Amino acid sequence: MQYEYEFLLALLFTIIIETIVLFITIRKFFKIPNKKISNAFLIFLGIFTSGMTLPYLWFIFPIFLQNYIAYLIIGELIVFLLEAIIYFFILKLGIKKSLIISFFCNLFSLLFGLVLNKLFFNS
Repeated sequence: MQYEYEFLLALLFTIIIETIVLFITIRKFFKIPNKKISNAFLIFLGIFTSGMTLPYLWFIFPIFLQNYIAYLIIGELIVFLLEAIIYFFILKLGIKKSLIISFFCNLFSLLFGLVLNKLFFNS
């Protein structure tokens, strides 16, 4: 049961971090106004995207990728690409911008997760 609690904590932090990064990249980096994409929609999209991909990373990929390094690299790469596809089709900003958004969202959530894991779960 501990793994499931860790997952829920990871999901919460992933949603928060990736939604913040999504906001920053959309509003500050790409300068897309609220008129085109609302704040409420970005919150929904942050929750939706993380909610659709993180369970696969935690519960499906470990079954097939039992080497931790392979799991981390391949799993994160697949999630990065899936989230880029979601951003591409939903935000309609083009593939390059979608890849950039997904890259930064996943980079920051991965780094934050690794730091949290090191601090609290790997004594």
